[in-house]
Amino acid sequence: MKAYKYDGKGNAVETDMPTAEISEKFEYRIEGLVAAVSEAVAETSDELMEKFFEGEPFTQKELIDGIHDGMNRGIITPVVCTSAVDLAGIDMLLKEFELLLPSPAEVFAGEAYTPSKDIVDITCSEGAPLSAYVFKTVADPFVGKMSFIRVMSGKLKANSEAVNSASGNNEKIGKLYSLCGKKQTEVASAPAGDIVVASKITANTGDTLSDVSRIVEFGAMEFPKPCYSMAVKPKSQGDEAKVSTAMARITEEDPSLSYVQDENTKEMILSGLGEQHLEVAAAKLKGKFGVDVVLSVPKIAYKETIRKKVKVQGRHKKQSGGHGQFGDVWIEFEPCVSDTLVFEERVFGGAVPKNYFPAVQKGLEESVKKGVLAGCPVVGLKAILVDGSYHPVDSSEMAFKTAASIAYKEGLRQADPVMLEPIGELKVTAPDENTGDIMGELNKRRGRVLGMEPVSHGITQIVAEVPVREMHDFAMYLRQTTRGMGSFTFDFLRYEQLPANLVTEVISSVSSVEE
Repeated sequence: MKAYKYDGKGNAVETDMPTAEISEKFEYRIEGLVAAVSEAVAETSDELMEKFFEGEPFTQKELIDGIHDGMNRGIITPVVCTSAVDLAGIDMLLKEFELLLPSPAEVFAGEAYTPSKDIVDITCSEGAPLSAYVFKTVADPFVGKMSFIRVMSGKLKANSEAVNSASGNNEKIGKLYSLCGKKQTEVASAPAGDIVVASKITANTGDTLSDVSRIVEFGAMEFPKPCYSMAVKPKSQGDEAKVSTAMARITEEDPSLSYVQDENTKEMILSGLGEQHLEVAAAKLKGKFGVDVVLSVPKIAYKETIRKKVKVQGRHKKQSGGHGQFGDVWIEFEPCVSDTLVFEERVFGGAVPKNYFPAVQKGLEESVKKGVLAGCPVVGLKAILVDGSYHPVDSSEMAFKTAASIAYKEGLRQADPVMLEPIGELKVTAPDENTGDIMGELNKRRGRVLGMEPVSHGITQIVAEVPVREMHDFAMYLRQTTRGMGSFTFDFLRYEQLPANLVTEVISSVSSVEE
């Protein structure tokens, strides 16, 4: 029941309580708030409830103890008004932290798992064996890896050893620091309930450090899966190694980021929760590690295949003084179900000597890396060597390898080649009122809705198959449409033939990227 005014620097000066002269409703408002607080406090114990019904006002201590107890049990949530502009009210907020928030020793015991997966309660006691949880990792360019550790029980000492329950290895703890903003104060130890920082330890976010006498592990944190990806290239050539090193540090700091190489396009892909998330990661790379990168839309891993069976000849003949080169093969190409080239030989009468079969196969295996439409890898191709001829002097492995590649190019042109695009399985969870808009959007993106099912009250999951090509900015669309209430997972499913109306556009885009 006190009033304060704040100067420009956030300093509080006590002033008179406002009265009804300011507003007729003011006194009534104060009384109503006091009554509401008293009612909430009364519900925390039978004694206080009895006193409340008798109409006796609570003392200041009873109010503070009641709110403290209610917060500990999760039935009271105080709201404090503060100003981020001039720090007005921040002192009151800190005072409330001190008075009202329960200490770690008062809250319910934490649950952990033994190596045999039995559940044990971990009480916040300094006399118990050590257990500590690494809840955050920060990559500092000067200090190195900084691990923020909450000591759950026992005492964590500097220059000691603890068991990392996740890896089973011993963790050497060096110096420990207590942080206040950017100020680091070295401490000799941290008792149960404290938060400290250890530098240059190998433990990652979510790992548990335990005493060897009682090895336990706390439940792992669940991080959202990355849903938005961009290709990463260094601005300066030759900085690839620097980018990889810095990215390893950044992804260690933020487990909701991933950085991997795409097996098909060979691009380095950075994935996160949205455009802003990736831009912040790129800014950190520049600010912390001095590495400039360019983010671009990732390439789509298109592939090519054939739809018709053909038989073609590949003949390579070259004469230029001395030994010439001669290789002649007849190969049948036909569609099949396989991600790699299927090679067979059905040569009769020694038309092509057996020692040249591997050369023919190698020539074809190198050729299928590039198709005849857009230079994309070829899948679903079966090649059967059926005939050919050779020269006892001029034939060589190189000549037959070249002849096979000539047959490949000619055969694919005749075999009705088509482009294939990757299709993924999409599972979208969104509020019921947004499902119509989302299904309409999926139809626009060439998606096929397979079904819908309620997940919980007012929430529905939509399952669909959508081309990867159409999904790049879906994360932003969903966030905007559902006001952040929607989520989705998208996993690669299979390849399907690209619609004819998009073939020309895709071929020109793939060719221009390769040039």
